[in-house]
Amino acid sequence: MTQTREKVVGILGGMGPEATVDLMQRIIRLTPALDDADHIRCIVDNNPKVPSRIKAIIEGDGEDPGPCMADMGRRLESWGADFLVIACNTAHYYYNAVQQAVTIPVINLIDLVAEHVSGSYPNHRKIGILASPAVAMTGLYTRRFSRLGIEDVWPDPDHQARLLSVIKAVKKGDTGPTVRDDYRRVGQHLKQNGVEIALIACTELSALGEDLPLSALDAAEILASEIVQLATNRKKLVDRTDRGV
Repeated sequence: MTQTREKVVGILGGMGPEATVDLMQRIIRLTPALDDADHIRCIVDNNPKVPSRIKAIIEGDGEDPGPCMADMGRRLESWGADFLVIACNTAHYYYNAVQQAVTIPVINLIDLVAEHVSGSYPNHRKIGILASPAVAMTGLYTRRFSRLGIEDVWPDPDHQARLLSVIKAVKKGDTGPTVRDDYRRVGQHLKQNGVEIALIACTELSALGEDLPLSALDAAEILASEIVQLATNRKKLVDRTDRGV
């Protein structure tokens, strides 16, 4: 009997580098393996030179990251990737630039997470969001959750500014007690505002790995699980033509 070939995932990374390594560690942990050969093949462009999403979206004066990400996608496809993922929530603002540049599927993390929340928590119509202000500005999760009848709840401006400081600190390599305390304070703020479940929707916050004072889902963990299922053929990879792309 012919064994179905495992698929190769291409990862657009470097946004930031530590968050990309965190995603790969999650993939390794979630892969059922008894030896090296049981793990899935990942082709990773851990490219920290992608133009800043913060400068482009929040500050409004930065270079467009789309062309750089599209080029990364094309290279990963040429190197043998069967499907692509983008290891950054905010960078999904440029998802179309990547998908239009390649002929292989690009997993949309925002859609994946929204569907996971809707399916796993059908009785929850409200979810807190822990993410960069750029994710709020672009409405990435707001639009997806709205279609599913779910309200996304964000920290107030002061706490959102504190959260951005946490994200920037992690990018600098600072994961000390002050940073962790600030992160917990934002989580406590959401809890006090009636949020029971929060979504960790920033890969820097995923890499920080701090326990929060409320239940939390991690977008990076959901993505890692999807990668393993697709690569090992436990879940069908939908071809672009099947989706009418």
